[in-house]
Amino acid sequence: MKKIVSVLAVLAFLSGCASLLGEKGPAKFDGGVLVGSANNMTLYTFDKDPAGRSVCNGPCATNWPPLMAAADAKPVGDFTVVTRDDGQKQWAYKGKPLYFWIKDAKPGDKTGDGFNNVWRIVKS
Repeated sequence: MKKIVSVLAVLAFLSGCASLLGEKGPAKFDGGVLVGSANNMTLYTFDKDPAGRSVCNGPCATNWPPLMAAADAKPVGDFTVVTRDDGQKQWAYKGKPLYFWIKDAKPGDKTGDGFNNVWRIVKS
């Protein structure tokens, strides 16, 4: 009986560890910088966003496209989902919503880092 309880405890623990089970998150670290899993483009946070909320809307979101999440997306490790003002979902890392920068042309570009002293790349 102890072995069954131990096995069940381990399985419960592992079910909470998406990375150990191979569940892919919305972003990954590449060269110490967080990038989108689908396009390998650099991701940024906005200093004016309070934790768990995006305040970058309208023209801001045109220049800084949010890393969008599916309506039914679930948290994965340090990645959570926030609801934008328009009701759409956006990925966040450690509570900070994530964005791309429209002027980054290719993977590895980090031209938005420090923009207006409020945009930051996410480092590991």
